[in-house]
Amino acid sequence: MALLDSLISGVVTAMAGDKAPMLNDFLNANGGVTGLADKFQKGGASDVFSSWVSTGANQAITPQQIEAVLGNDKVKELAARMGIDPAQASDFLAKTLPGLVDQLTPQGQMN
Repeated sequence: MALLDSLISGVVTAMAGDKAPMLNDFLNANGGVTGLADKFQKGGASDVFSSWVSTGANQAITPQQIEAVLGNDKVKELAARMGIDPAQASDFLAKTLPGLVDQLTPQGQMN
């Protein structure tokens, strides 16, 4: 498990730079890739999330969709940890999550 945690941490750092610790905590608090997949399915955006997992092109997601899927409280919590406005946090997640999930599922499958 330590190897997997190290791999995930490395990918998060590569994608998020100095915001990596907060994004890593966010990912863990939401159940990792599997937990996010569940949230996106319940939020009606499973097709978008599936595109990030697959080996094809990643579909874009808007900050508003991020808020709808993850909930304003989760976004506000991340924003507070990052010291930014919730709208900036939603934008950050919309830009970062597609590539992050893509990198964490290199074979097009969740483990």
